[in-house]
Amino acid sequence: MQQRLTTPKAKYSYGPYNKFNKKEQWIRITEGCPHNCPYCFEPQEVKIFDIPEIVRKDVKITDMNILCKKEALGIIKELGDKRPGGKVVYYELVCGIDYRFLTKKIAEALKQSRFKKIRLAWDWLMMDQYKIKEAKGLLLKAGYRKREIMIFIICNWKIPYEICCSKLDLCKVWGLQVADCYFDNQTFPNVIPLHWTDEQNKSFRKKCRKHNQLVNFGIDPEVKSVRIK
Repeated sequence: MQQRLTTPKAKYSYGPYNKFNKKEQWIRITEGCPHNCPYCFEPQEVKIFDIPEIVRKDVKITDMNILCKKEALGIIKELGDKRPGGKVVYYELVCGIDYRFLTKKIAEALKQSRFKKIRLAWDWLMMDQYKIKEAKGLLLKAGYRKREIMIFIICNWKIPYEICCSKLDLCKVWGLQVADCYFDNQTFPNVIPLHWTDEQNKSFRKKCRKHNQLVNFGIDPEVKSVRIK
């Protein structure tokens, strides 16, 4: 188990949550994670909240680690049975899936319950490549296509820039898109250098953009075709 380095300054994901607008709904139905990772503020105490009334066909779930709960499979299936106004619902897990809790049954339930834009969290070192590949395989066997799976990579943290570039190379081999997430909940153009330099942050952002273009289009769309005479 990893030791958290600092006391959380903000509550990132505490308590139940249910908000919606005209197009989509945002909910949180579980809390807690056993890992106590140093880059995450999620408490270790597990709590399960009631599933709120589903009122939109597009629902984003903000739980930090829903799969680590023993009730996860039942929750996923229950969500899949929801039919507000007789219409099916499509779900999206905003946070990266913890591959350590992904099983064949859960992968199949995610697909059957219409969970889209699957994100796999690759938070640590290259040695985890075998488990990430295995999790990718479970999702593909469950019916997901490569373009429906994305790898989350934490940037600007203590995993070195060079290692994250190696992850990016492997994701290119796998044909998977990458989501670059900057510690601590930062977004461009306002990323403050913490464990990486400003140059490294900007470089990795650029690399990820190019990576996703190549994966999505199969070519580099920024290179224009030139007719050879």
